[in-house]
Amino acid sequence: MAADVASKRKAVVDALMDLASQRRWDEIEVGDVAKAANLSLAEFRELFPSKGAVLGALSRQIDKQVLEGTTEDLAQEPARERIFDVIMRRFDALTPYKGALRNIFRDLQFDPLALAALNREALNSQRFMLAAAGIPTEGPLGTLKIQGAALVYANTLRTWLDDDDPAMAKTMARLDRELRRGERVMERAEDVRRLTAPLRAVGRALMENRRSSRSYTKRKDNGETSNPAAAI
Repeated sequence: MAADVASKRKAVVDALMDLASQRRWDEIEVGDVAKAANLSLAEFRELFPSKGAVLGALSRQIDKQVLEGTTEDLAQEPARERIFDVIMRRFDALTPYKGALRNIFRDLQFDPLALAALNREALNSQRFMLAAAGIPTEGPLGTLKIQGAALVYANTLRTWLDDDDPAMAKTMARLDRELRRGERVMERAEDVRRLTAPLRAVGRALMENRRSSRSYTKRKDNGETSNPAAAI
């Protein structure tokens, strides 16, 4: 049963990508996708709520492909080399859908709601791409790392979509620049975090004192004082 569902979901993804390679995004109806995937509208609805959700499924499909191909070969390399390798493998996996994605992003670039939804999907994806590269994303700067990776990917994606060179020289050069820029941002963020550590410690102490004061006041208001006469 699960295999059948997975097969149908992939059929829908492939159908949408095939249609998107031939038509504008806003010309593709869900009925067109269902028909191309040899499914009824009811079956399509059970699988996906919208065309955008199918794009999300494509992203997760590519995630899975990249993660399954992750090895420990680069474990000793610098972090930038590891994430470079992971992102380039992601572009390799996306190559069969390049024409469709070029059309889709051309049509969606002025749709803020669609872009916001794609960014949410990109954040989830990049969390796993960073994990594949052995880069931690928990802790105070974890969210910044994930959003930064999504920005690096999005900026490089624009170059990749127009890079028809099989060697992807322009794409690799752009990715290298974006990653170096991201490194500098993270280094500054780390410096700021170190410099503000004493201030954060003072802030936490003040908050603790304020909570303790409120707790004492509440106990006092409830008659819980140190006055023995209060018990009479």
